[in-house]
Amino acid sequence: MPKSRTARSVAAALGGLWFATAASAFDAVTLDDYTGPELFDRFCASCHGSGARGDGPVARSLNTAVPDLTTIGLRYGEFPAARIRDTIDGRGIDTAAHGTRTMPVWGYEFWVEEGADINAQTAVRNAISRLVEHLRSVQRNDFAPRVPVARN
Repeated sequence: MPKSRTARSVAAALGGLWFATAASAFDAVTLDDYTGPELFDRFCASCHGSGARGDGPVARSLNTAVPDLTTIGLRYGEFPAARIRDTIDGRGIDTAAHGTRTMPVWGYEFWVEEGADINAQTAVRNAISRLVEHLRSVQRNDFAPRVPVARN
């Protein structure tokens, strides 16, 4: 084989190897690849804020006040995991009885994104469980009301 042909073959082989390696670096990311905090940052923080206090950059533009998710336990007396799971999922909420829904129906959005099949449903359930556990972990335990200090 002539020298230039060998060099082209080696270059082509190296190019193919680089392409295969680069392609694997861009493999599709699934919900299973995210932790609870990462899911929250990606899908919830734009409205609820990175600290889950309802102060995300999109919150100011909404007609509905975005709740502070760090006080769920305070509002309910305990952390209602099943209720929070259902709210995030959103597919079982009766909007006719409870008015319009301002939050995305994440259960449906995640299900479609994951392929809209039985495996997708499992991924959705697991992702929502990780979100619920993240929300449980950010609950404030200083439930005493904050009273401003008067300055003289």
